[in-house]
Amino acid sequence: MKSAQWWTFSRLFTLHFSLFISHFSLTLLPAHAAPPGPAERDVDDAIVKALRFLAAQQQPAGGWTVEGQGGETTAMTSLAVMSFLAAGHVPDEGPYGEAINKGVQYVLEHQEPNGLLQHRRNQQQTHGLMYEHGISSLMLAEVSGMVPERMADATKKGLERAIRLILESQQVKKPGSQAGGWRYQPGSTDSDLSVTGWQLLALRAAKDIGTDVPAANIDLAIEYVKKCAARDGRGFCYQPGGGPTPVLTGTGLLALLVCGEDDCAEVHGAADYLRVRPLRYNDAWFFYGVYYTTIAMYKRGGEDWDRARPALFRELLSNQQADGSWKAGNGNETGWGRIYSTSMAVLALSVEYGYLPIYQR
Repeated sequence: MKSAQWWTFSRLFTLHFSLFISHFSLTLLPAHAAPPGPAERDVDDAIVKALRFLAAQQQPAGGWTVEGQGGETTAMTSLAVMSFLAAGHVPDEGPYGEAINKGVQYVLEHQEPNGLLQHRRNQQQTHGLMYEHGISSLMLAEVSGMVPERMADATKKGLERAIRLILESQQVKKPGSQAGGWRYQPGSTDSDLSVTGWQLLALRAAKDIGTDVPAANIDLAIEYVKKCAARDGRGFCYQPGGGPTPVLTGTGLLALLVCGEDDCAEVHGAADYLRVRPLRYNDAWFFYGVYYTTIAMYKRGGEDWDRARPALFRELLSNQQADGSWKAGNGNETGWGRIYSTSMAVLALSVEYGYLPIYQR
C-alpha cells in the first residue's frame, strides 16, 4: 500500500474506532497503524462530535429541519446524509446506517411529479427551489451506489428524474449573459453562480455514475461559470459583471475543477484571488463558501492546499460549539440554523478522507 493510502486508511480506522469508543468508553488505538498527529486528531474528533449532534436532530419522519422554522426540508436532509457519507458511514451499516436510510427515503418520498426534489412542511416555499433540488440531486448521486438493494431502483429512478429537471431548466430561454446557468425556480429566465454551482455538481456526480448527462449541457454550464469571472480575471462574482467574493470564488473554482477545467485562466485567477483574500468565519455565507473553497483547494493540491488547509480548518475548529454543532457567524446565514452550518462544516473537514466521489482529485 502506498504511503498516502496508508495514511488515509489509518485516519479512517482511527475515526471509526473513536465512534466505537465514544459508546463504550475504551481508549485503545489500532496496534498496526501509527496514530494521526494532533492536527488530524482534532479534525477527527470534531467530525465525531458533529455527527453525534446531527443524528440527534433527525425527525421521526426521517428528515432534518431548518432549525427554528419547523418542518423538514429535502435540502437539510440531503446535507445531513452527505455528512455521514463523507465521514465513511454507509446505509444499512454501523451506528448511522438506519439514519442514512431514513434520510434517503425521506427525500425520495418528497419528489414531485415533474422530478423536483423539494419539501418544506408547514411553510410556503417561494424562494430557492433549485437550491433544494440541486443539493438533493447531488446527494442521490453520491449515495446511489451505496444504498441497499431494496432501495436501489427507487434511488436510481429518482436521480434520473431529478437530473432531467435540471437539464430542462437549463434550456429555458435566457439572455445571452445568463444562458447556461440556473437560478431559484425551474422556469427562471436568469441565472446566478450560487444556484448554478449545486446543479453543476449534481450533473457531474450523476454523469460519473452513468446517468445520461449530455456533454453539451456541461459545456453550456462551464460557459456560464466563466462569464461570472471578475473582469480582471481574479475571482468569481454572483452574476456576470459583479464583484468577486471569496465565497463565490470558491464556488466558481470548484465548479470548473469538477468539469476538468483545471488549467484555464479563470481557475488560475481564482486560486490567485483566494491566496490573497482567504475565506474568514465572519464573511457573509461563510459555511456555503467553506464547502466549495475547501474542496476546490484540496483538488488543486500542492502549495494551494498546503497554504489553505491550516487557515480553513482553524476557522472551523475554533468555532465549533460544545455540543458538536456550528453556528453561523454572519447574519446572512443565521436563519438557516445549525443543521445547515454543521453539515457544511463536516463536508469541508472530511475532504481528505476521500469517501465522496466529488472529493476525488
